[in-house]
Amino acid sequence: MQDVNNEKDVLLLEKRFIELSRTAYQRDIITYSDFLNLNEQNILHTLPKDKLYTRFVSFGGYDTAERQMAAFIPDALYLRWGKKESEPEDICYPFCVLKILPLNKKFAEELSHRDYLGAVLNLGIDRSKTGDILIDGDRALIFVHRDMADVISKELTRVRHTSVRVEEIPFSEVSYEPSYEEIRGTVASVRLDSLLALAFSSSRTRLTGLIEGAKVYVNGRLVTSNGYQLSEGDVVSVRGMGKFRFESSGSRTRKNRIMVVICKYV
Repeated sequence: MQDVNNEKDVLLLEKRFIELSRTAYQRDIITYSDFLNLNEQNILHTLPKDKLYTRFVSFGGYDTAERQMAAFIPDALYLRWGKKESEPEDICYPFCVLKILPLNKKFAEELSHRDYLGAVLNLGIDRSKTGDILIDGDRALIFVHRDMADVISKELTRVRHTSVRVEEIPFSEVSYEPSYEEIRGTVASVRLDSLLALAFSSSRTRLTGLIEGAKVYVNGRLVTSNGYQLSEGDVVSVRGMGKFRFESSGSRTRKNRIMVVICKYV
């Protein structure tokens, strides 16, 4: 699924979600979307529930995954499972995790997210078939649609100038703890624009443009109001800039400003 930027694209994506839900209901099976970016996830979450035939859940391979795959699950399956909520292992999402390692650590370059993504896309693989890419030192983990796993495993031999090998690993080996920078400061209120200004050391005027320009998501949902009040634990993502978690708010200063702590992912 490509990035969705206009009304026609939104309607086509909504139609696709409805079709997946209808198929799940009619055939009593789980159906799956491709990997969805934050914008596409927001379209799904804001789709009126009466247009869907089933419930849905989404998952990207680990708890804080940004790109996620949606699964449409008929009620009959919940009855069969004997529970009201589903776990990822119940759903059997059709994606796996691949580990990319340098053939020779001694000659390995320092590779970025963009380097790994570019190498995969250069194989002719659509972005919608790939999830998040996690970098851990000289290696990377990438979540991919199972149909693409063999192609990547066999054909991805180089990332920039570094020769690499690829192997599939079980999800039990994925233990990702994101790195973050703790930022402490004071704000007039816990409004979205105030905390964005603290997190990204930028003017509220510039950040207001990002919010109104539909670039800011809170817990995966689009927020276009500058005055949106954040709650502790909310994760804020800004397309093209990064994301942070609103950790806590504390006492007020003599100037009646609120002391806050945020964790900015790095």
